[in-house]
Amino acid sequence: MSTNMEARKAYAEFEEKVKRTVFLDNLSHKVTPAVIKMALGQFANVVNVEFIPNYTIPYDIPQCALVEMENQEKANGIITEMTNFPFMIGGMPRPVRARPAKAEMFSDRPAPPDRKIEVRWVDPSDPDFEVAKKLKEMVQRHKAETLALVKLQLDEEEKLAKQQSEMLKSNVKKYEMIETIMQDKTASSLARHYGINLADE
Repeated sequence: MSTNMEARKAYAEFEEKVKRTVFLDNLSHKVTPAVIKMALGQFANVVNVEFIPNYTIPYDIPQCALVEMENQEKANGIITEMTNFPFMIGGMPRPVRARPAKAEMFSDRPAPPDRKIEVRWVDPSDPDFEVAKKLKEMVQRHKAETLALVKLQLDEEEKLAKQQSEMLKSNVKKYEMIETIMQDKTASSLARHYGINLADE
C-alpha cells in the first residue's frame, strides 16, 4: 500500500473517531475520567476520556474533555440527553455542555491528505503584519480575562464543594435518625396506634 493510501486510510479512521466523540465543556476542575465514565456509562460504553489542557492559564485544571463513545449513534444520544437533562456530580447539577467533537480539538489528529499547509514569516512592511500584531494583542487581553474568570470560578467551586459536603452530611444524619426511630419500640407503638405497617414502608 502506498504512503498516500495509508494516509487516506488513517485520516478516514480519524474522521470516524471524531464522529463518535462528544466534546464536554464547562467541567468542574474536580471532575476525573472515572467520574465522566460513571456518569455517561449508564447510557453507553465509554471508550476513552481525554482532557483538553488549557494553556491560557497557569493552572493544571482542564475544563473540557473529549469523550469517545462506542459509535456515532451513542454519541448523539449523549448530546441529546445532556441537552435535556443536567449533568449531576455529587448529587448536584452542573452547567456542563455537550457538543459534537471537531477534528481541530484533537492534539493527535493526522494531517489531512493532499492538503498543503503554508507557513511564512511576516515582514513589518507586509499588510498582514498589523493584522498579526492586533491578533497577538487580542490574545494577550483574552488571556488576562480568562485568568480572572478562572480565579472567580475556582472560588465558586470551593463554595459549591463545601455546600455539597454539608448537604451530604445533613442527609446522612437524617437517614440515621430515621433508621434509629424505625428501630425504636416507640415507632412500633405509634405505627400500631395509627394503623401503619412498618414492614410495608
